[in-house]
Amino acid sequence: MEQRKHWWNGKWGRLARRDVFLRSDADRWHVEQRAGGAEGISQFYEYASVEEAEETVRALLQGADTWRELSPRPPSGWSTEA
Repeated sequence: MEQRKHWWNGKWGRLARRDVFLRSDADRWHVEQRAGGAEGISQFYEYASVEEAEETVRALLQGADTWRELSPRPPSGWSTEA
């Protein structure tokens, strides 16, 4: 599974932090909504198209939070040296 995008609501701490991830796996698209950081509680959604997944992401990013898009981690085979 490849992580394509990651959004964070800009808040720290277990009670306030929320994350949304967009991932792909072959021909399936996955959205994860996580509350509470790395050890928080997640809800998962699976879709057949990127359009359906992006529609869910847009809905999850609605509200009063100031969402920031974070860069996904590069695959382990990528070199960070120039």
